[in-house]
Amino acid sequence: MKGKAIPSYLFMAMILLFLLPSPLFSSDLGKRVHTFSLKNGLRLLMVERRLSPTVSIYIRYRAGAADEAAGKTGTAHLLEHMLFKGTKTIGTRDFRKEEKILGRIEAVGTVLDREKMRGKAADQAIIARLARELAELQKSHQRLMVSNEIDRLYTENGAVNLNASTGHDLITYKVSIPANRIELWARIESDRMVNPVFREFYTERDVVREERRQRSESDPGGKLFESYLSAAFIAHPYRRPVLGWPSDMAFLDMAYMKQFFRDTHAPNNTVIAIVGDIRPSAALRIVEKYFGWIPARKLPLAPVTEEPPQSGERRIEVLFDAEPQMILGYHKPPPPAYVDHVFDILESILAGGRTARLYKTIVAEKRLAESIQAANGLPGSRFPNQFAIFAKPRHPHTCSELEQALDLELERIKTAPVSPAELAKAKNQIRADFIRRLDSNSGLAGMLSYFEAILGDFRYLQDYVDTIDRVTPEDVLDATRTYLTRENRTVGTLIRKY
Repeated sequence: MKGKAIPSYLFMAMILLFLLPSPLFSSDLGKRVHTFSLKNGLRLLMVERRLSPTVSIYIRYRAGAADEAAGKTGTAHLLEHMLFKGTKTIGTRDFRKEEKILGRIEAVGTVLDREKMRGKAADQAIIARLARELAELQKSHQRLMVSNEIDRLYTENGAVNLNASTGHDLITYKVSIPANRIELWARIESDRMVNPVFREFYTERDVVREERRQRSESDPGGKLFESYLSAAFIAHPYRRPVLGWPSDMAFLDMAYMKQFFRDTHAPNNTVIAIVGDIRPSAALRIVEKYFGWIPARKLPLAPVTEEPPQSGERRIEVLFDAEPQMILGYHKPPPPAYVDHVFDILESILAGGRTARLYKTIVAEKRLAESIQAANGLPGSRFPNQFAIFAKPRHPHTCSELEQALDLELERIKTAPVSPAELAKAKNQIRADFIRRLDSNSGLAGMLSYFEAILGDFRYLQDYVDTIDRVTPEDVLDATRTYLTRENRTVGTLIRKY
């Protein structure tokens, strides 16, 4: 660096390295993470960081939209919602009475759904009668339940960032709490793992259907991405929307959801990460007390359909009353494959900020696009996935013009090696982003639990930066020539509907 200014992102990375209580890089990460496997197969990762009297906790279940049965898409996401409805001891005024009425609600709701499934042959009088009966049962049930009690328990005890998410690969629950409230967390979450009560099932099913209308059907980006995935993957369940297909969502049933819960929310399918102001031995005792007695379950071995090799370019066009946009994506291997690291580098080179190739050339100089982004690892990482580029043309330019410009840039990176300086800049940017993510308790807990759940070993993080540093210009050239081919890509465009 002699005689040259240090880039701001590298300068920040250097500062962060010194500010952290102990470097969380390379071999040191493995030394600081306390790992345990309970007798029932639950995996626990803990890091002691006394920056503040708080802890961040992630629970990840290794199951998601990719694990749903055909015709049941959206189950994993709806289950995530249902697990906030409480348990046999949380969220109820009298569970014995409540249990009886919940059984009647399920029975009536199931018969109502079956009649509706008959379509034009359905008896509307029967539907109307069952709908009235279901509404009366739901009204009676309201008097026996306490809404949002899990949220209240956490909030009243100082919790923040209470949230959950569902993807194709995982279902995740996270929270940050005062360090002296770990036992409360364990009490709530172990109860959710064993005794969930699916209150307001049919009401919440309507809620997620509305969520789909807002995020997929009424949102141009969501609509395009959903259509794009269904074209990019023709066999693998990555083609499914996490929210589910509308016809499936309308008839999601409680019986299958209960089975999906039993199959996936088992301790031997669970990873917990705790990071913050803890004594690992004391935290372990709490986790063993509340989770250790839960029996392991035999996990289903249903094979996941493999995506066959793509043998030609695929194109899909979506008509929508919105400004045009497009997605170009290419199949590639998932982590921990070395080439996945190469594509992390490529993401930075192409779209990692205002000095990256695509922004500098297509957005700033040619002014063909309003925005360009690249993403490695869509839509998940448990199975072979995609490297994708998202772009919006600048009026009056079209998606076709933008695609031609993108093709030129991609051909350029396939024909000449990236310069050492450009490669070094990408590595520095990745390193700085990596440090920033590890800097918070929540960020570290999230990354540890993610790679432990996805790959079976958090130590992928331990070697991540060292592996990135080994990437050469030749590696980038080989990866782009192998995977960024016309026969391996899918192009999705959203065109304004007039």
